[in-house]
Amino acid sequence: MDTFYLICFVVGLVLSALTVIGGFGHLHLGHLGRLHLGHHAHIHTHGGSHSGSDSISAVNGFTITAFLCWFGGAGYLLHHSSVFAPPLVFLLAIISGIAGAAILWTLLFKVLLPRERVLTIEDTEMSGVLAHVSDAIRDSTSVGEIIYSQTGARRAAAARSEDGTAIQRGTEVVVIRYERGVAYVRRWDELTNRLP
Repeated sequence: MDTFYLICFVVGLVLSALTVIGGFGHLHLGHLGRLHLGHHAHIHTHGGSHSGSDSISAVNGFTITAFLCWFGGAGYLLHHSSVFAPPLVFLLAIISGIAGAAILWTLLFKVLLPRERVLTIEDTEMSGVLAHVSDAIRDSTSVGEIIYSQTGARRAAAARSEDGTAIQRGTEVVVIRYERGVAYVRRWDELTNRLP
């Protein structure tokens, strides 16, 4: 029985490691526990809501590998170094495997994945973003830096003056266009003064 438990532990551990190395569910290993999450977990949320018609089953590639790993490890340790009878060791190993799989399922599919969100082009669109200059833009050839808020996070980007004029640090600007990693900006007050 030691060999059986050890094989279960090693197989569970290796498959779990392959899953993690493969990019959290994007490693294709045939139909082994349906390790490819892409077709089974459509986590695509907007504004905090969860959409997608497929629900995630508690029995999937992640929980099967966790079960094998915990079942094999607990079974090996209990069988190898305890006074329990083999049927009781087997039962305790099953309980341990179920507990390990339940912990992983709860952590991944109830805590982490519901908070995931697929970004759209509109979420990362730079044109029209309001920002503050954090490093002065001296002339048309110099590159400064802007600080702005997008998708709930504070971000920074390289910036140039769109019309070639110098822009001082702390000036409020608007991104006119974004090309090759550089935001081309104009002063906010300059644009608002032109409005009727």
